[in-house]
Amino acid sequence: MKTATQLIHSIPVDELTGAISVPIYQTSTFVQESPGINKGFEFSRANNPTRKVLEELICNLEEGYAGFAFASGMSAIDAVLKLLKTGDEIMAVEDTYGGIFQIFTHMFERFGIKVNFVDTSNTDKVLATITPNTKIIWLESPTNPTLRISDIKSISKIAKQHNILLVVDNTFSTPLLQQPLTLGADIVIHSASKYLAGHCDVIAGLVVVNAKPLADQIRYNQNISGSILSPFEAWLTIRGIETLYLRLEKQCSNASAIANWLAAHPAVDKVYYPGLATHKNHHIARKQQKNYGGLVSFSLKSDSIKNAIRIVNATKLFKLAESFGGVKSMLDHPATMTHRNIPEEFRKKTGLQDSCIRLSVGIEDADDLINDLKQALDKLNHPAGKQITVLQ
Repeated sequence: MKTATQLIHSIPVDELTGAISVPIYQTSTFVQESPGINKGFEFSRANNPTRKVLEELICNLEEGYAGFAFASGMSAIDAVLKLLKTGDEIMAVEDTYGGIFQIFTHMFERFGIKVNFVDTSNTDKVLATITPNTKIIWLESPTNPTLRISDIKSISKIAKQHNILLVVDNTFSTPLLQQPLTLGADIVIHSASKYLAGHCDVIAGLVVVNAKPLADQIRYNQNISGSILSPFEAWLTIRGIETLYLRLEKQCSNASAIANWLAAHPAVDKVYYPGLATHKNHHIARKQQKNYGGLVSFSLKSDSIKNAIRIVNATKLFKLAESFGGVKSMLDHPATMTHRNIPEEFRKKTGLQDSCIRLSVGIEDADDLINDLKQALDKLNHPAGKQITVLQ
């Protein structure tokens, strides 16, 4: 069965009523026939029929053992990190989302969990950074925002040799483009607020694991902490996933066109897009991904925060917002927005320039989006249009 067909028919018809749309079971509790005798549901914190459909759906799409839906991507991450104990260490991709950096360094390090940041796009560095206390290798591939690619399969072999859990944030790719569990990962995380829900109207997080012991631990963490996804948000996410294949196909096509156009623009310094042959580890992306995604980042030759802000304030179709994956195109200036809480020295060490701009490419016409970027980049020119202005 082809992917698009499988996705649509992974969403069940309601057994009770025959409803073709998954019902929203907006209830806190369930009537029992007798103590401990019920229809599989007791209290919605522990389990809910609408949430269960979403959890089984993401599990099927990722080809995992069990899935879990949380109130946000960060709460999903929190549940996974609670697998650790004092004295354990995390090896984490250095080019990471600002929220991840904060939860690692401002919260879990306070509990005696050490984090070692490394360029995981270099597998040799991963091997060299392992210590006897390393319990989790934490990957984003592609990373946020410079879209670095890590070799998930090779790193999974290293992790298994050292009895380390491999966790992969698959938000950028979705299971339609990449399935980390099939490449050897143990846990996959999604911010379902992004591509999966797809319309910027949901905050949600998902976790998928590859085995029962991990499922039991995550289920316990979810139930005890209570950070579960509500039935309505679960329903919205299911509804979003129904059109994921079509949306993502258009977003990938648009992003590729924009990346190639940016690569030829005289004001642009670097373009980060795994689909470009010049992108580091492009050959790995080509091997482990089915397409290259809807995100493009770029920096300016006149590298400054002021110039980047001038660009992001000038676009008309690209909306300035701290998210991605929606049907409307958006853009973000990481240094002052999503990654502002990362120390400048560390940020620049990872290659995140002051002028880096991240584009979340939507489903509009590609030519219209390119024209929008062109008119914004033209604002860096002198009136004569021959020279790039460097703002001080």
